[in-house]
Amino acid sequence: MPSGMHQVEVGVPINKVWNFIKDMDNWAPLIPGYIHHQKFTKRQSTWEFYSDIGILKKKVSLMINIKEWNEPTKVSFTLQGVNEKFSGGGYYLAEAIDKNKTRMTGFLDMTAEGPMGFMINGVLNSYIPKITEEMVIAISTKLEELNRF
Repeated sequence: MPSGMHQVEVGVPINKVWNFIKDMDNWAPLIPGYIHHQKFTKRQSTWEFYSDIGILKKKVSLMINIKEWNEPTKVSFTLQGVNEKFSGGGYYLAEAIDKNKTRMTGFLDMTAEGPMGFMINGVLNSYIPKITEEMVIAISTKLEELNRF
């Protein structure tokens, strides 16, 4: 299963990190390839991305289901392709290092299914770690910008 994990430290207290993360409207636009998202409930939404991963250059829609909101440390989710045969999940984890510093970890796994699945998963093996790293860095950069004194 193609997956990626990235971890950074931010000079922001964990409660401010959580206040930002708990609302996907704050950080969804920071995900590479982001086009749009729509919330149906607090735990269910669709996300659209422009995918440019080798052979797959198109708009991809994913149904995201939040499995866990564990304030102030963890959000976990599953994902299912709406217009493509993808499934997977991931999480966001925050750990207080001290009162003004937080370690943030992002994890994502995604598997393509169907007749082209094997070939697409080969591409996803290098793409998912890259996209996970870019997402975590973008979120941490935005958090630090918003919390400069």
